[in-house]
Amino acid sequence: MSQRDDEEQEFDFRWAADAEHKEPSARARMLAARWRENPPDPAPFRADPGPVAPRRSSWVSTAIVLGCVAAVIVLLGYMQTRSPY
Repeated sequence: MSQRDDEEQEFDFRWAADAEHKEPSARARMLAARWRENPPDPAPFRADPGPVAPRRSSWVSTAIVLGCVAAVIVLLGYMQTRSPY
């Protein structure tokens, strides 16, 4: 077979995507058959989350971050004044 014959026999994805009727996947067919006999129980889209611990105020988080930055600046300044160079 020549290269041209292989190209002509290659699957055309655009033709498949434009098909009027698309067959469902095997899993979709299996679930449809199962649900016809025994429908699933209704379930909410998202489960109800359990109790959530209260969050800290954004001011507390900001104070912690600024305190850490200030401590690093002071530490670097102290190390620079103590160095012999």
